[in-house]
Amino acid sequence: MKLTVKPCIIPMKVIILEANIRKDRNMPKAGDSFIAILKRPHVGWGTHRHTGTRKLINGEGYLHIPAYIARKFDITNIHGIGNRDYTCNSADGYLKNSALIASGGTDRLSKYAKNLQGKGDLKILGGWFNHINAQVGDRIEVKFVTPTEILLSKISR
Repeated sequence: MKLTVKPCIIPMKVIILEANIRKDRNMPKAGDSFIAILKRPHVGWGTHRHTGTRKLINGEGYLHIPAYIARKFDITNIHGIGNRDYTCNSADGYLKNSALIASGGTDRLSKYAKNLQGKGDLKILGGWFNHINAQVGDRIEVKFVTPTEILLSKISR
């Protein structure tokens, strides 16, 4: 049996339409939000560790992004196309124009982020957690004010 492959020509119009769809989907939309429930690793990231890959550091913290939320809102890491840098404020005024980054993934090649962390300073969220006296089980609302601006609010249990 001989297999013949014929070239396929895709009209330019279709390619442009596809590019516009991808561009539109590569970041959260204003009004998107989710609830992150804090666990021990989130509030004590620098000291609650399962590996010895670096020294213990007090005051670090991060927010977990559930996988289904990352896919739904297209929150990507360095392997994805789109924005991964965010400006963050907190409803209580402690965080003001703080730089966060979407990072991590379920595996080495995943394009979807699983964390929000301070960009260049892993203590940004840890400092806020300390300020709001965050405890394991606390609920944090992560709201996208714009596609690149986040508002964090602690929600009563």
